[in-house]
Amino acid sequence: MVFLTAFNVLFPLFAKISLGYAVRHMGLLSEKTLREMNNLVFRLFLPLLLFSNIYKTDFSTITSYDLLWFAVLSLVVMFGSYMFLIPRVEQENHKRGVLVQAICRSNFIFFGIPMATTLYGGTSAGIASLMVGVVVPLVNMNSVIALEYFRGNTPNYPKILRGIIVNPIIIGGLLGLLCAFTGFKLPRFLEQFVFEIADIATPLALIILGGSVTFTSMKTNLKPLLIGVFNRLVIVPAIGLTASILIGFRSVELVLLMSMFASPAAVSSYTMAQQMDGDAELAGQLVVFTTVFSLVTLFFWISGLMAFGFIQ
Repeated sequence: MVFLTAFNVLFPLFAKISLGYAVRHMGLLSEKTLREMNNLVFRLFLPLLLFSNIYKTDFSTITSYDLLWFAVLSLVVMFGSYMFLIPRVEQENHKRGVLVQAICRSNFIFFGIPMATTLYGGTSAGIASLMVGVVVPLVNMNSVIALEYFRGNTPNYPKILRGIIVNPIIIGGLLGLLCAFTGFKLPRFLEQFVFEIADIATPLALIILGGSVTFTSMKTNLKPLLIGVFNRLVIVPAIGLTASILIGFRSVELVLLMSMFASPAAVSSYTMAQQMDGDAELAGQLVVFTTVFSLVTLFFWISGLMAFGFIQ
């Protein structure tokens, strides 16, 4: 069941990437079109997706404060650690931000709810949705900071701050939080429109990723690829899950934390890297390879937690 659950979550993602790759090689999409579509996803669809996810979250029902605070604190510590460590092992700035983003930004939104509901039923969807509402804005903000910080040869702090403030992803997240905390509701017709457009974001981002990613630079990217994949799928979950268990998280809460720590790199990592002058080719390769290998590593992590009785 564990392997099947991971496969059912991962296969649709990989199939859409493969479709994009096939469409590109059939000559149905040009490089110019892919760049333009990627820009559209970054500036419109992803901000609406983030807004939609947060807008749907009912923060008034929060009961697991310990879980949410631990998730936030662990993400902040992880981000700060890799912002310090990655420049020590990677010399090129446009690769540094991409690596920090890939390691610290998991595909939690696609793994948290499916994993929790498969293992614990529909009653777990509520806390999973709250985790999405807290985790997704934070990892998006961290990604913007990392990519903006390493955008130039030397950090220009006023420019970094301005880049963060005007970033469409951040604006979408802040508007979602504003609506969620004030209780403001869009008119029904507008709400439905936003939700339907937001639903387009991930499939389109995956297809564009598949059409854009190339493997010609794998030899030169081998070192950062190994660093990114190993840290995303092995080091981060090993440290994160150990800390979670020692603190006392079990069952559905531990599964959600496992999804946050052990999921592959987020699909939108590629889109943001391309739009913010990061190494988009490396970002795409990290998404593809972490997605493929996570089928094995997720099976290992879930099986291990079950074997030791931490999740049942």
